[in-house]
Amino acid sequence: MPIKPPEIVAAVDLGSNSFHMIVCSLNEGTPQTIDRLREMVRLASGLDADNILDESTQNRALACLERFGQRIRHFPLGSVRIVGTNTLRTAKNAGQFLIKAEQALGHPIHIISGIEEARLIYLGVAYSLSSNANMRLVMDIGGGSTEYIIGTGETPKDKESLNMGCVSVSNAFFKEGRLSKNAFNQATLFAEQKLEPFQRKFEHNNWDEAIGASGSLRSIAKVLQATGWSNNGITWQGLEKLVAHLNQCTHVNELNLPELDPERLPVFPGGVAIVYATFKSLGIQQMTVADGALREGLIQDLLGRIYNHDMRSATVQSVADRYRTDKKHAARIKQTIHLILKQLSDNCSWSIDENCEQFLDWAADLHEIGIDIAHSQYHKHSAYIIENGDLAGFSTQDQILLASIIRSHRRKFSQTIFNDLPAPFNICAPYLTVVLRLAVLLHRNRNEQALPDFKIVIIKSRIYLRFPNAWLTRSPLTHADLILEADYLKAAGFKLDFA
Repeated sequence: MPIKPPEIVAAVDLGSNSFHMIVCSLNEGTPQTIDRLREMVRLASGLDADNILDESTQNRALACLERFGQRIRHFPLGSVRIVGTNTLRTAKNAGQFLIKAEQALGHPIHIISGIEEARLIYLGVAYSLSSNANMRLVMDIGGGSTEYIIGTGETPKDKESLNMGCVSVSNAFFKEGRLSKNAFNQATLFAEQKLEPFQRKFEHNNWDEAIGASGSLRSIAKVLQATGWSNNGITWQGLEKLVAHLNQCTHVNELNLPELDPERLPVFPGGVAIVYATFKSLGIQQMTVADGALREGLIQDLLGRIYNHDMRSATVQSVADRYRTDKKHAARIKQTIHLILKQLSDNCSWSIDENCEQFLDWAADLHEIGIDIAHSQYHKHSAYIIENGDLAGFSTQDQILLASIIRSHRRKFSQTIFNDLPAPFNICAPYLTVVLRLAVLLHRNRNEQALPDFKIVIIKSRIYLRFPNAWLTRSPLTHADLILEADYLKAAGFKLDFA
């Protein structure tokens, strides 16, 4: 992260329907929007039956990102947040696409889970609205997923992401723009089935006001206002009139609705079906549409990272509390990690920055959470929880990196676990793991006694560790552990030289 806060920040949302970018100047920590870009890419339409993203859609997306990249490529590292959502979560060949996309933008792209997407959407909506004590239901329809969140103020309480969106529903039920009453009923039933397990959680008696946040919901609200079917956002009566109009048409080109963007026409019926099903299932009578959405939430989350309120650190502490970790032991390990990194900063073949320290601190805090499941193989249990949990603030790549370090912090150590990590972590993660392994090993006795003044140097694959005279003789258990560790590291291509 930049030491001095940047003057300008940006957020990019690679959605399944549209790509959005927002650029903000910072005035004493408060963002002021100075530029917005949006292009309808319809990424979800490029997925085939095997969830492979076709080449023409990739090329369309990359052409858009080249244009976005011209605006933000020169921004300093840490001043831009770019996330991919449902389609990039789903596409089996997303990895190859992301390499080209990152080159086009000049910044890393993080894939986020549906639950993390919901959290960020709520953050963006809360920022765009005046703060009040009301319990809010926030709904956001994307191209491939729809998020539902209940929260109050800036705090989301319940979050769900359902695998249905305006592009995927339109493609499934209104092929080539064809409309019919039967098709609309089938689309509505599909959406109701998706919502059914969460109906009680999100129904109208659990919140005070309903807020919509997406292009689909904004389009519906504009149409209802322009036709005079509603003068207060989206209403149930207005929706029924809109649905009756849709069911009289045989093709989207016949809709002829005022204020409906022609670009949105092909995915409009799918969005209407999801909204109609939602109102029906949850007993919603009226919904206000907010300006804030995922990208505004990304800006707020980025500001938290810049000004030392990183949501990920709060999440790590919450998980550590939940699994009742030994915090004094973790603190001793972190102290030794920082001591090692300080010594390595001037003489190692990999770059040490705040990101490295941050991930190692989180790994130290969470490496033992798996003990709550079983002591045997606890490092594997810990890694599984980290990789598969809904961890607020973390992207999928963040979680895989953290899980890989934790999975490898003891016993067998294989370099192959790091091969698929995004750069630069595919290079530096094995070294970070070595640092954690040595810090954990040196604190195996779990007592308060300070470690001796040891020296460490890592040059390529050679690790030199030196202790004061006779200390290893007086510490036979540590000596034995280091002999065993040298064998584990040797299997991973490292040579541990200690004395």
